[in-house]
Amino acid sequence: MAAGFKTAEPLEYHRSFLKENCRPDGRELGEFRTTTLNIGSISTADGSALVKIGNTTVMCGIKGELANPPVDAPNKGYIVPNVDLPPLCSSRFRPGPPGEQAQAASQFIADVIEGSAVIQKEDLCIVKGKLCWVLYCDIMCLDYDGNLLDACLIALLAALKNARLPEVTVNKETEVPEVNLENRRSLNIHKHPVGASFIVFDDSIMIVDPTAEEESLSTATITVVTDEEERLCALHKPGGTSLSGEKLQDCISRATTRHREVHKLIDKVIQSAKTPK
Repeated sequence: MAAGFKTAEPLEYHRSFLKENCRPDGRELGEFRTTTLNIGSISTADGSALVKIGNTTVMCGIKGELANPPVDAPNKGYIVPNVDLPPLCSSRFRPGPPGEQAQAASQFIADVIEGSAVIQKEDLCIVKGKLCWVLYCDIMCLDYDGNLLDACLIALLAALKNARLPEVTVNKETEVPEVNLENRRSLNIHKHPVGASFIVFDDSIMIVDPTAEEESLSTATITVVTDEEERLCALHKPGGTSLSGEKLQDCISRATTRHREVHKLIDKVIQSAKTPK
């Protein structure tokens, strides 16, 4: 009976739970799903991370390549994020070029990288005007069940913290770069941006960490990104119901709490990876 009601009237089905201040999966309205993290699982990448928020599973691989710095910024390198939503992660995605949601997610990640200064692009310069690193940050969703942006950001941050680039020197006589794969160093992470996503249900009820089904029934979605200094790095709200200043402030304060939890999780996983087994 419940399954039939859920299929025929998904909105009413969810409302019946929300009246009791809970959700179909048993969570409270302000409760995030269990978040787990693994790092360093892609041996061919310079850094990698696998994140699960509930069923949503996202993997990020970092690959460094040598290039010429931009002409207008000869002392900087590049960071190139790309979010991939292949058909294997959900039946809603089709094969072929990136769809609208994947493009929007890639742009969002690029904006957060820029706005939060997670990495100073000057740190990626090897020889001013001649040689720099390009960091390709490939983020792939393996299982889509809502709240993609939060998972992408955690995966990106953990993979950047896991990444180690080889030492590069330029031969003075030949001016050819020489790469020492044995000698690697970590990236200098300046800020730790973490996202918290919410949806608005029936124009009024705020829910955190939505599932794909909850997202499809929402009247608005919002992602708040903060750093460890409780600074607001990005606010992403593509249309939908307008939010009062009070509700927005509530989202920001919940996002700072979420930041502390995620930061602690990343630190714990990074530390345990360093500890000899």
